[in-house]
Parts: sequence; structure tokens; C-alpha cells
Amino acid sequence: MKIIDAHAHIGYIGGWADVGITADGLIAQMDEYNIEKTVLCCEDNDITFDVMNKYPGRIIGAVYVNPLVKKTVDFMEEYVNKGFKAVKLNPLRHAYCADAEIVDEVMYKAQKLGLPVCIHSGHPPYSLPWQIGVLAERHPDVKIMMIHMGHGHGVYIDAALKMARKYSNIYLEMSGMPMPSKIREAYETVGHDRIMFGTDTPFHHPTVEMQKVMVSGVDEQGLQAIFYDNALKFFK
Repeated sequence: MKIIDAHAHIGYIGGWADVGITADGLIAQMDEYNIEKTVLCCEDNDITFDVMNKYPGRIIGAVYVNPLVKKTVDFMEEYVNKGFKAVKLNPLRHAYCADAEIVDEVMYKAQKLGLPVCIHSGHPPYSLPWQIGVLAERHPDVKIMMIHMGHGHGVYIDAALKMARKYSNIYLEMSGMPMPSKIREAYETVGHDRIMFGTDTPFHHPTVEMQKVMVSGVDEQGLQAIFYDNALKFFK
């Protein structure tokens, strides 16, 4: 089965995480676990661009944008012209609320450029599913991927599913979310085309993330959709 990893990073992440992987290490990992393409986001978008060029056809670039730093918003179109296919927002890392008005400029520009927006979820006070729901309601014409679908808190996972059922422009990515049953629930109640596989490399190992999907109870058609088809359509 072919696989697209909808969310990964490279480099060393210090502090509490103390994890890292190089670009070459990521490609070796992809080869080992039959991952055809990976959606890569780095705060330095030029690093992502370099990896896209070094490994053509393997890396889907996501423009890392900080709404608090206007130049990163201004440069979105430049990276789209270089072949980037999505926008990455991390309210937790940059300390803004996901539903803050400052995010609107990014969303309007993403809509104009035809880009989906991938946004970290699961950590108060910045990236709760309800906040992402408000953002989705405000921007119904922008596809939003809720990374981690609420992450590790059961209440937030439940909220991610509820928000995705309420707003048809919310899609879910399941890396770091510990409950296989919620993958099946998302597939069955949110939509067969609105949940995607991701690893959040280097924070999580592909085998762990794959196993959650494999034991979730979805059928063969569902595995094909979650592992590959849905991301292929979402990122065009």
C-alpha cells in the first residue's frame, strides 16, 4: 500500500522534546516504510525548498507562516510559486489563538492562492479544536487540516470530531492522537475523505502511527483512503 505522510519535520527539536532527524534520515525512513511522499514544514521555508529540490517528487512543501511576523505572510505567494502546496500554522509555538483576527490575513491569502491550511491542535490556550472551529466558520472556503485531531486529551479529541462534523471544511490528521477507535469514528462520521495519516516525525515513529490506523477497524478501502488517497486530493 502506498502511503503519504501528511505532516513531518526535520532538524533537531531541543528542550523537552530532544528529538531530531536529518533530511537524509527522513528519506531513508520513508523508503523503509513505503512512504511515497511527505508533507514537510520547517520554520525556515528555504530548508524545505532545498529538500524538495534534493529529493524531487518525494517532498510536499508546506509554507510555515507566523501571523505575528508579517514578512512570513508576505512571502506566501513566493513559496507557492516555488511549488509549495499548503500553509502550516502553529498557534502553540508562536503564542497566538487559532481564532484570533490576526490569522484572517493568512486565511484570505490561502484562499486566494488555493492553498489548504494545516494547523496544530490540542493545546490550551492557543490551539483548541473549538477555536479552529470558529476559524473554519469564518473561512468556509478554505480547507483546514486539524493536525493531531485534538492530540492527547480525550475531551479535545471528541471536540475535534464534533467540529469536523459541524464544519465541512475541517479535515483531520491523526499523528500523536492515541485512540485508534477515533480514527474509525472520524472515517465513519466525519467523512471517508476527511481523515489523513501523518507521523509528526521526528516526534513519533511511523510504525506506531501506522499501527493505530491498522487496528482502528476501518476496511481495506478505508486504509487506502487514510494512508494515501485523502492526502493526495487534499494537497492536490
